[in-house]
Order: sequence, then structure tokens, then C-alpha cells
Amino acid sequence: MKKLIVSCFVMGLALNANAQNYWKKNAGKTAKVILTSSKTNEKMADKGTVKFEKFGQPKETDACIFVDPDFKYQKLIGIGGAITDASAETLAKMPKNKQKEIMEAYFGKNGLGYTVIRTNMNSCDFSSDSYTYVAENDTSLKSFNVAHDEKYKIPMIKEAQKMIGKDFTFYFSPWSPPAWMKSNKSMLKGGRLENQYYQPWADYYVKFIKEYEKRGINVWGMTIQNEPMATQTWESCIYSAEEEGEFLKNNLGPTLWKNGYKDKKVMIWDHNRDLIYQRATTTLSDPETSKYASGIGYHWYETWNNKTQLFDNLLETQRAFPDKFLAFTEGCKEQFDMSRINEVSLGELYGRNMINDFNKGTALWTDWNVLLDETGGPNHVGNFCFAPIIADTKTGEVHYTYEYYYVGHVSKYIKPNAQRIGSSSNRAALTSTTFMNENGQLVTVIMNDTDNDIETNLWIEGMSAKLSAPSHSIQTVIL
Repeated sequence: MKKLIVSCFVMGLALNANAQNYWKKNAGKTAKVILTSSKTNEKMADKGTVKFEKFGQPKETDACIFVDPDFKYQKLIGIGGAITDASAETLAKMPKNKQKEIMEAYFGKNGLGYTVIRTNMNSCDFSSDSYTYVAENDTSLKSFNVAHDEKYKIPMIKEAQKMIGKDFTFYFSPWSPPAWMKSNKSMLKGGRLENQYYQPWADYYVKFIKEYEKRGINVWGMTIQNEPMATQTWESCIYSAEEEGEFLKNNLGPTLWKNGYKDKKVMIWDHNRDLIYQRATTTLSDPETSKYASGIGYHWYETWNNKTQLFDNLLETQRAFPDKFLAFTEGCKEQFDMSRINEVSLGELYGRNMINDFNKGTALWTDWNVLLDETGGPNHVGNFCFAPIIADTKTGEVHYTYEYYYVGHVSKYIKPNAQRIGSSSNRAALTSTTFMNENGQLVTVIMNDTDNDIETNLWIEGMSAKLSAPSHSIQTVIL
């Protein structure tokens, strides 16, 4: 205990010293402001600089965002989106110059800075049809072949990998095992993985990793099952917390380790925030299970759609398992309507979730489809949704929604390995988070989703910069 107290004290001194040195270098200097505002129709506009000046004790009447570099929390693994069959097929239907534009918009030097990519193992709703990689009843998996993915998905993933470079972080998720492995003999509408197929299914993950890595795509990790408590009209499979734990402990974990994949990150749950604490505390209660899990994944599709969306469940889960990272693995605006693609509310949905997720301990944040067509698909069960970029495959036009810009206010400026810094807002109307990049650069993101303009102060250890937060806007302040 004494050693722990001493080490914490020394770490605290180091943090204080770092903060003091930082402000000795930056006191009185300026910060750059980037703004997206629906009021003025500006999209990631350079608004010049603001100057930090001495500002003592704020009054209650002073709207403030408080930032303290002394306090450091989780490190960012990365931010990105999913390259699904739908995304890759849509890209392939666009003219070559538009394909390049879309890829640059996400992964290029002047793009959003995406470093994370998720994809589906076997088909999902955002596939044009249902498929697997093996023949019927092939428990030996000798017929395993990912030729299906080589037409669209793999080329797009490889191009993104080339553009991202060293920070490329790729993981996959299954929506369903092959129908013959399941209790309902269908890839669709739930069902359970039959006990006798636990081991062949675990071997399936290894086959997938080997085939993708054979093609030069390094696999960083995986989730065990997409939405294991949802019986969907599309590909789905049900696991209780205990069943997921048993599969990880007895089959998937040992199989990965035995095949030299101990370094691959396995994420449990991969469903909504509402049950995340129960699932984590149940599945990871056994140390022999927990040792195979690196993270806990979640989505945002809680049954009730309100602005709080159970973010505190993330914090409670992170406190219970500080050795596991939290990963937002999927979210999108459902019920696509082409007439709504210019609504700022689409971006505010993303801004609200990203900022609160990070403030509650999230280390990895992955949007759903990076690209969809003018129908919000393709989707073989009619579950059409929005994406940050909508490509009209009939006209060749590329539409950038507010989702794209709101995500960009975070992903473009906060880099992998950045560390979240202590911060708070004294106005409920202002939502904010701050990270410190590895080079010492402080990045603060501030969102105002109300109908009122707000004048505020970015206050950092007795220094403050005056900012304007227009109604329905998001801004990034870089110091």
C-alpha cells in the first residue's frame, strides 16, 4: 500500500510539473478555432485564433469550459467506421474520381483522420445477400474461402490501410454463424449456436484472421458477436452473458492463443449501453474467462431515445474493469430519408454521443457504415440507414452530411494515443471534451445543440480564451 501511495504521489508531481511547463510555454499564446455552424452554413471553417489571458476565479454568471492538464485519463486507441459489403459495393458503383474523393475524405491526409476499420465476418444486414465462407455441414472448415470479400470489401479495406499507414486498426464482428451451426437453422432471426459447434465456430475466427492476414490485412481484434441479445429480421445470434463467457473461456480464447494470436484484442458484449454493466460483471466474473478479454464493446441503440442515453453505465463499467478498454463499436441514424440528409440533428446525434462516450472512459470509437447509397443501402432486409457520406450511384453525386463534419471535429484533430484530460462545463447547453495529443497539443471540442447562441470562456489554470458558441454548432479549439 505504501508503494502505491508513493507511486501515485510521484505521478501526481509529474503531472503537475508537465502542466506547469506546458503553461510556461503557452501562457498568453493563441489557440486555433475550427467551427461548423448550421446557422451560418459553415463546415469545419477556420475561424482564426483566440488569445488566452489571465482570468481568476470565474463567477456563476460566467459560462465556462474548465480544462485541467494535471488530470489524465484513458488513451485513445482510434476513431473510424465500418467498411461493410454495402459500403464497398456503393464505392465500386461510383466514378473513379468520386471513389478517390470518398477515400481521401476519410483516410487521406486532409480527410477525417480515420484509423479504425470494422468489418463483418459472414454477411450482415448491410450485405446484398446472406453468405458464409464454408460449405454446408463442413465442420472441418476445409472449404473455407473468403473469395466473396475479394470483389468489393477487401480492395476497399486494403486501400484504406495503405492511406492510414502505421495507425491502421482493423477488427471484425460476426452477425451469425452458418445456419447449420444454429438452433433455428437460419442465419436470420436469432437462434443460438449449438453446443457441438462451439469449437468449429472458434476455429472459424482463426481461419478468417489467417485469410485476411495472408492478403496483407493485419487483424487487430474482434468482437465475439454483434448484438448478442437481439433477435433481428437479419443475421443474428443470441448468447446469454454466461454462454458468451463459456464460449470465450473454453473455445475462442484458447483457440486464438494456441494459434499464436494471443495479441488479438477480443471484445465482449458489442451491444447497447443498457445492459453493458450486467454483461461485463457476469461474463468477466471468472478470471479464466476475463484473461482472454481485452475490451467491452457497445452500441447506442437503447430502446428509449433521449439525450442522456445511459452514459453513466459506461463509467460504472470502466470503474469495475479498469484493465479493459471501452469500445463504441457501432451507431447510426436509422430510418433513412434522402430528404433529411442536410439536417444538423444528424451531426448532433454524433457529437452528443462521441463527447459523452469519451468523457465516460471510451478509448475506441467506431461509426457504422462509412458509405451508403441514395437508398440508405444496399441492405438485403430493408433496414435502410444514414451514413456520414451518401453516394448517389445514379447521378454520381457525393453528399456530406452533418454526421461527417461532427465526427471530423473529433477524429481529425485528436490523434491515436492522445490522452483525455480533466474537463467540465458549467452550462448544460455546452457539451465538451478535451484530449492532449502526444506532442502536447491540447484539443477541446465544444458543442451547443440548443437554439441559443452562448458566449463562453475556455478556462485553463487561471488563463482563459473567450469563445462564441453559436446555436446548433460544434467547434474544435487547438492549443
